[in-house]
Amino acid sequence: MNPLMLPVVAAQGLWVRARTEVLPPAAGPVTGTVAEEEAGPPMRVAVLGESTAAGCGVATHDEGFPGSLARALAASHGCPVTWEVAGRHGATARRIRYQLLPQLGEGYDLAVLLAGANDVLGRRSPGQWGEDLAAIVDELTRRAGSVVVLGTPPFADFPSLPGTLARYCAENAAGLDRASQRICAGRPQVTWIDSNDIMQITGDFFARDGFHPSAHGYRQWARAVADHARAERRTDPR
Repeated sequence: MNPLMLPVVAAQGLWVRARTEVLPPAAGPVTGTVAEEEAGPPMRVAVLGESTAAGCGVATHDEGFPGSLARALAASHGCPVTWEVAGRHGATARRIRYQLLPQLGEGYDLAVLLAGANDVLGRRSPGQWGEDLAAIVDELTRRAGSVVVLGTPPFADFPSLPGTLARYCAENAAGLDRASQRICAGRPQVTWIDSNDIMQITGDFFARDGFHPSAHGYRQWARAVADHARAERRTDPR
């Protein structure tokens, strides 16, 4: 971006911060199970990350990404799915690495990382992001059979962001995504998914803050991730 536009970016950032409602994280249990009629051992899923993992925009985690992902996987695999989530509003990859990742257990079939928005907003460099991301995914591959890393959010589609600020965030996000692609490409257990490609964002995707997903948005997002994720139970019930 033209450096002459940076004062506009700063002014729009202050305006958005002053006007945007701060939605609380989801309440209720941070674990759950979605049961299917077909017998067999459950698929174990972990979700780790920032405010989208924390469930900002919905009342409970069951309505958010973890519960929605579990239902999508249960439907596609015909098995029960147990889910667990560790998320925090405002968390960068550094905080996820050192504070949230240790909260997870082991023996998951699939782990999903939702991160990057706060690293973009905090103007962290691709190098800083990449160092933390590599450490996170290496630890997740020790704890899970498959790992999915979601790309940074599609800032250009956020209703809450004015045009110049949205373009600035999108440009910075693209730099983090390129680093993510390089890191994930060298790890066979890890799949990187471009958030801009897996679905079409519409107005009803967002909660009332125009920044986080609504319950509908989380369902749509989780279904798209489930369609692209490599997730198999470690134990074949047959």
